[in-house]
Formats: sequence, C-alpha cells, structure tokens
Amino acid sequence: MARGELARFLRDRRERVRPGDVGLPAGSRRRTPGLRREEVAELASMSVDYYVRLEQARGPRPSPRILASLAGALRLAPAERTHLFRLAGVPPEPPAGPPREVRPYVASLLRRIPGTAAVVTAASYDVIAWNPLAEALLGDLPTRPNLARRCFLHRDQVMTADHEEFGEIVVARLRAAADRYPRDAALAALLADLRAGSAEFNKIWATNPVRVPGHRTKTVTHPELGRLRINCDILTVPDDDQQVVFMTADPDTPAARALRHLAAHV
Repeated sequence: MARGELARFLRDRRERVRPGDVGLPAGSRRRTPGLRREEVAELASMSVDYYVRLEQARGPRPSPRILASLAGALRLAPAERTHLFRLAGVPPEPPAGPPREVRPYVASLLRRIPGTAAVVTAASYDVIAWNPLAEALLGDLPTRPNLARRCFLHRDQVMTADHEEFGEIVVARLRAAADRYPRDAALAALLADLRAGSAEFNKIWATNPVRVPGHRTKTVTHPELGRLRINCDILTVPDDDQQVVFMTADPDTPAARALRHLAAHV
C-alpha cells in the first residue's frame, strides 16, 4: 500500500470536487478549495477520523467497499478509480454498472449540431440522451429507449434496415459490457430478456463477434418520408463507456432534404 501517494491523491481529488457537483451549497465562508474532509466522509459513509487518517498517510489499508465509496464521493473517472485501488494495494473491483448519466458537455454537444440527428448510448445500449431531430428520425425514444431491445425483440417496430450487421455490433458491445459490469442488475435483466426472446440474439452471441465503433451507413424507413440513406459516425466517451452516434446524410440527396424537413418541424 502506497500510503503517501494515496494520501496525496485523495487530497488532490477532494480539492477538485466543487460542492455543487455533489449537491452541496457552495457557501461564502469556505477556506479550502473543493470539499471539506467531513463532507467526503459523509458522502462515502465512513467516519471522519478514518478519512483524515487516510489523507495523513497513517490509516489502515481501506477495504474494497471503502474504496468504492470514496471513488463515488470524489466523482472519480474509471481510470482514476482503478488508480485509487492500485495505490491502496487492492485489486480493482468492477464498477457496479455502466454510467447512465450524460456529462453536461456531451449534452450540450447534442444541441450545437443543427441538421444532425444525435443520440448518446450507454454500454447497455440504453439511449440516455438525444436531440429533437434524432427523435423525429428514429421515433419513440422516450418509451422505447433501448436499441438492443429494438433490434432483437421489436423487429416489427424498427425503422432501420441493415439489421444483420447492427445485430453483431450490438452483441459485441453487450458481451463486453457483461464482462465489465457483472453486478449490474439492469444489464443482467436485459440479457435474460434477449436470450429468452430472440433465437437470433443467441445465435450471434455464440459466435462471439468482435466489432469496434466506426463509420457505417444504414437505411432508415421513416413513416412519412420513406427510405432514407443515413451515415452513422461514432464518438466514444471513454471515461463513461458511452457512445455518441451522429446521423447525417450526404449532401444534395433525398435523405439530406428529408433531414432538413424534419429539422424545420421539431
């Protein structure tokens, strides 16, 4: 256990967290940047004395539960979380589940790209953010937000072609998510539903497909505008294991005119 390095890391990360980031009032009489030690201890459900000793490099080796609580209290990114465990000399535990909250800068990005439909997906293929054009293009995102369920369990309602290729992409990402988040109940329930309801899902799962994010083109059948050839490009958000999908059309094509039409009416 690297007590000195662990103490410095905790102090540094504590000073970087703003009170508003964790729902605390900023106040006008704070004498230290970031959070107070007692605030971190309360957020991590541990005694103030124990936390103070950790920051003073004289505490005992923290348990995995304490480390996980500290990682949450200090809003550590996945790489920082792993580093915290390593400093304590404890094998990193897998995160409880894939992040399903969108960072403000990613949400803001969706609003700054007029003419482009965009969604953010978690590692479980839940659509956790989208812009109005994406909803107009794909339809019904608030009530059917999981793209894996759409792909394998609601084929009659899906408006996209090129299903076979996307099915392999979905399974590859879900297999990776299952390895990273073995304790996530929502992900386990999703996989159980897919196994029970789709022979196609089970067949693809057995092949253990390997796919990486990239450019692809798909056909979307819109109920009013017909078949549209759409380009899909992926921006990964590694810290949160999320993907931003940008959907555009080639210039001067029927699909480009259709997107302009949809954008004008959202």
